[in-house]
Amino acid sequence: MLRFGLAVVAVPVLALAGCGIDDDGPGTGSRPDGTRVTIRVPADAPTISAAVSLAQPGDLVLVAPGVYHESVKVDTPQVTLRGESRDAVVIDGRLRQPNGVVVTAPGVAVENLTVRNNTQNGVLVTGSATAATGTPGHGGYDTGDEPVTFLKSFLVSHVTATRNGLYGIYAFSAQDGVIEHSYASGSADSGIYVGQCKPCRIVVRDNIAELNAVGYEGTNAGGDMYVVGNRFVGNRVGLTTSSDHQEKLLPQQDAVVAGNLIATNQQASTPEQADGGWGIGIGVDGGSDNRFVRNRIADHANAGLVITATADIPPNGNQIVENAFAANGVDVGWTFPAATVGRGNCLRGNDLATTVPARLATTASCPVADLSPSGTWAAPTPPRGIPFTDVAAPAPQPQFPNATTAGPTAVPAAPALPDIARIALPSASLLAERALVRTS
Repeated sequence: MLRFGLAVVAVPVLALAGCGIDDDGPGTGSRPDGTRVTIRVPADAPTISAAVSLAQPGDLVLVAPGVYHESVKVDTPQVTLRGESRDAVVIDGRLRQPNGVVVTAPGVAVENLTVRNNTQNGVLVTGSATAATGTPGHGGYDTGDEPVTFLKSFLVSHVTATRNGLYGIYAFSAQDGVIEHSYASGSADSGIYVGQCKPCRIVVRDNIAELNAVGYEGTNAGGDMYVVGNRFVGNRVGLTTSSDHQEKLLPQQDAVVAGNLIATNQQASTPEQADGGWGIGIGVDGGSDNRFVRNRIADHANAGLVITATADIPPNGNQIVENAFAANGVDVGWTFPAATVGRGNCLRGNDLATTVPARLATTASCPVADLSPSGTWAAPTPPRGIPFTDVAAPAPQPQFPNATTAGPTAVPAAPALPDIARIALPSASLLAERALVRTS
């Protein structure tokens, strides 16, 4: 471990080999002897950033409880960043920095911690150098002519992201990753966002997003893109999948949204998104060839699922199959501008009561390949939102198993993709279980 001698000026506690750093035996590290180490914060390094700068591939950075006022950039491959306690290890931006954690290297795992009070994002995983800079007002988009650069393989697990000015957990220009068992609230845009990937090979599973402008948003994201088994309840809009000229890889197409509970997305005590969306479960805005399978979509004043166009990009070939709708203003509604009409959108085997236009279940029954009918309905006026900094604090969340004793996490080069045939419709009892959104 002579490499630690190089850090003697910045981090003198690590100057001597073996000074508080655990050798965990054979692993995925790149040292000639195949060993890996655990670097503890603050015992071995005074800050998370200092510990990450010392880490080599295969190492674990293990963070003790505390509030850390820093922005952490992980640019070494195959490093695991983990908190000892999800609720007590807090990276707090104090509204002075754009991002809490930025991952720019492949194979990195971010686990069991809280990120809050950042002007842009809680956790950002990206292959875009522009997005990684966190330039104020830029929003992290790629707008130049250079080709897309992808970050390959990542994991975000058991992370709480709350009160961030743009996105809670943000995967942009990234592929081959998993966002799981995480919680996002108080995002001024989206709790979880996946953007600019094709093919994505990304799985978003078993997360909770509440009290955001939008629970989940996928923009220009498709190709083995799975959003499965999540709970999007108590946002202004539950989930959107869309095409957007601000990002590359147009249009959005080929995502699977299955087995999610999407309910009561008309919560007033939430940040107000720029487009004013409210009371919508699922919105498809210029997205095509997506499959919405066995989701439970309930209690939306506007619409359970709405399909529309994005400017010059029509939504085509979306399939709505075996979903359960209840207590929505309109269960399923399609509305297209005259110049951008969707084609081939269809329904099969859904439990629904109202559609616009009427009788969609018969006139647009899957499979179809013709022009999709269109209609309009009166949307309710959304209430004014609140600042993202005023959103209710999250309740304690489930911990990463054996956080202090487990070794580093080996992130696979590509995630195992879910078998959609095995994903069940969420039980109706989930509408009552944990249904009360925290508002204070």
